[in-house]
Amino acid sequence: MTQFRKAYIAGCGGMLGEAAHRILSESMEIKASDINVREPWLEFADVRDLKQISNNITEFGPDIILNLAAHTDLEYCENNADEAWATNALGAENLGVVANQLNVPLVYISTAGIFDGEQDVYSDYDQPNPLSIYAKSKYYGERFVLERVPKCYVLRAGWMMGGGPALDKKFVNKIFKQINSGRKDLYVVDDKLGTPTFTDDFVRSTWNVVQTGYFGLYNQVCEGDCSRFDVAVEFVRLLGLEDEVTINLVDSDYFDEEYFAPRPASEKLKNTKLRARGINTMRNWKVCLAEYAEVFKSGLSS
Repeated sequence: MTQFRKAYIAGCGGMLGEAAHRILSESMEIKASDINVREPWLEFADVRDLKQISNNITEFGPDIILNLAAHTDLEYCENNADEAWATNALGAENLGVVANQLNVPLVYISTAGIFDGEQDVYSDYDQPNPLSIYAKSKYYGERFVLERVPKCYVLRAGWMMGGGPALDKKFVNKIFKQINSGRKDLYVVDDKLGTPTFTDDFVRSTWNVVQTGYFGLYNQVCEGDCSRFDVAVEFVRLLGLEDEVTINLVDSDYFDEEYFAPRPASEKLKNTKLRARGINTMRNWKVCLAEYAEVFKSGLSS
């Protein structure tokens, strides 16, 4: 089993970065960077600037580099394509160059969104066909890392949840914000399918994988699949508000103006390789959501 003493985490200011810093700093030395320095343990570094990010990493001398830097808002990426490509694709190239120069492994986080949704569920071996600018830029980053960085781990996440009210920019916190603002009627789609992915489980599983030394590509999502509607119903139940909040089922056309970026009908992944190698530690999404919901209960408005 490969042992690491020092890890450099780029793009560590978001929901996944919070979990990565919290969990990994318990057992090793971490240097964490982001373009938004919102925590005392973060320092400024920009993955789009090869010279600057290279100097920042090299002076630390890590055993491994984790690339968490990404623009993940699909609508933002559609409206700001150059920025999306610069961070999601060029940033991946830059960190790949540095990893190769230092001869250390690189971890790249990819997404279930790189598939077109034409089939129900996707294994590690299915061929991506990205639809949006976000998905295309992430797939480019994935391909570059796999093709040009010999010591790499590419890990595909599903519908990410984690970080709590302060950092979660995804679906669970969007539901929570509506509830906490006093809304009693929610409108949620049931024609988008996927596999939730809890940040804490994702980080712990990632670390299990990198210690094996089995380089390559892995789907890494929570067990079980569902629709957005299923997640909303379960989350409201966990908050104890099922008698107070009504969840109305709609299709994606209802949100056409707000969410205009193309999205696959199914982003369901299965952890084929993790299971085959006996290293699948990802828990069921309902178990993870129950744990995560505890973070929100204290923040509910009375």
